[in-house]
Amino acid sequence: MPHSHLNRALIAVSCAGLLGLAACGDSGSGDMPDSPGDGPAIAPETDAPANDVDTQAVLAALGEAYVNADLANGERMWRRCQSCHTVTEGGRHMVGPNLYGMFGQQAGTMEGFRYSSALAEAGFVWTPAELDEWLANPRTFLPGNRMSFAGLRNESDRIDLIGWLAVATAPADFAESFDPEADETGSEG
Repeated sequence: MPHSHLNRALIAVSCAGLLGLAACGDSGSGDMPDSPGDGPAIAPETDAPANDVDTQAVLAALGEAYVNADLANGERMWRRCQSCHTVTEGGRHMVGPNLYGMFGQQAGTMEGFRYSSALAEAGFVWTPAELDEWLANPRTFLPGNRMSFAGLRNESDRIDLIGWLAVATAPADFAESFDPEADETGSEG
């Protein structure tokens, strides 16, 4: 490949990577655009998929803290995540894994996604408590992971996002099968 083509390809890849990091990056202030037009021009999923789950039953299964989660705010918080993740059943992996069915699953095990060794060897199950700690500051929660997101400092924003994610990613039998107290040995709830 001629050097000029190689240079252009490297520049394009570098720019794409920087745009992805900028979209995932966060000052932790909790401020989000009120409308999609105020944020970066990103086209992936913006609405929770219609996945035939009982929203209240899913939130109740997560625990008392999530029963009154503000799902509209959770969806706004999701905008920080959607440039790297998808949430639909059978959805593609992007920079980060598709999150469908993540609750109750062993961390680092979504089929078809190549995880950092830190996450692949983490040895915990995704519960609301684990995800809350992760979202507060992924770098300190699990050093060595590759997620570039700086964290979501506001606790109520994390509760709302976790509630929205649970509803958006829940299989039909979630409320009956999810165990928020799943142990760290790999049980899948």
